[in-house]
Amino acid sequence: SALRPGAALAARPRAVVPLQPWQLPDAVPGDPLATAKALIAAAILAPSVCNSQPWRFEVQGGSIRLMSDATRALAARDPGRRELMVSLGCALENLLVAARHHGYRPLVSYFPDEGSHGVVADVRLEPAEPLKDAGLFDVIPQRRTNRRGYDGRAITSAHRALLEAQVGEGSFRVMWLDGEKRLQGFAELAREAERELLDDARLNQERMSWLRFSEDEERATGDGLSMDALRIGGPARWMGRRGFAAQGRFRWGAGALADQVRDGVRSCAALCLLASRARNDQQRLIGGQVFERMALKGTQLELAHQPINAMVQRDGYRDDLRRAFGLEPDEDPIILVRWGRAKPVPPTPRRALALVTTVRA
Repeated sequence: SALRPGAALAARPRAVVPLQPWQLPDAVPGDPLATAKALIAAAILAPSVCNSQPWRFEVQGGSIRLMSDATRALAARDPGRRELMVSLGCALENLLVAARHHGYRPLVSYFPDEGSHGVVADVRLEPAEPLKDAGLFDVIPQRRTNRRGYDGRAITSAHRALLEAQVGEGSFRVMWLDGEKRLQGFAELAREAERELLDDARLNQERMSWLRFSEDEERATGDGLSMDALRIGGPARWMGRRGFAAQGRFRWGAGALADQVRDGVRSCAALCLLASRARNDQQRLIGGQVFERMALKGTQLELAHQPINAMVQRDGYRDDLRRAFGLEPDEDPIILVRWGRAKPVPPTPRRALALVTTVRA
């Protein structure tokens, strides 16, 4: 006899990728492997470009190695590895915050053996007194990239000072852009840059590979960006992949994403640009750490944030970026972020610990 509709749905294959829950243990047992897994669990809740999660971890003795996963790099969008390094830096910072919380002093070696085998950092754990990191550990599971419209309320000078205090590194500088008129003008440039990314067939094809158009796709991969995460609805959502194609009559999805960037800039309280005086992978990795500290502090302050990096990535728009923020000729833009206040959003999926971790004897 024919299956009932509900039974037919139940018979479909479900998730094939175990997902990382957005919760962390407050305490861990003394076992070194259990400790390492707890720290990596915090690391993989970090943000990454297109939620690509371009990281792997290797545990050996009292060390954890963070490695780039070349299969998850966005070669077309990010040939200079700027966003790859920033994503890995975010994961590294979460790991360090968790290590200090659990009573370890993490000692970081950047690019040991000149980065052979994709290793970008080696973290050795030494016992120490627990350091709460001003509550940053507690908000790791709460941090979200929030693509909603913001309510336009200004960020207080005290809150800006707290965000800037996370920078710490002398070779980095934080610059702000606010005010309705200035944001309105910048919003159009941001939209144009985003639209150029979407109109480039090669770049768009790469982005399409990270879009998830159904819950089943999201569960099956444990990565990428869903239509809910992108805040896409209406015709753009109904058209599915056809709405995001590089060519075609009904590119509603592509148009919606570009318009969303413009409207997002218009609605934010301020834009923040993090720049560095050095141009290399290590500096961009550390820049990712700086950004993640700012994102965690912002979460603690109940501020919403979203990186909008098309202008940083597109050569033709860097001069506009320099003029708008007063960048010096020797300064390298790392990441551009909008800040404000908005309703919270649900978490995006993460691949589970077992899929990104190798344990060596």
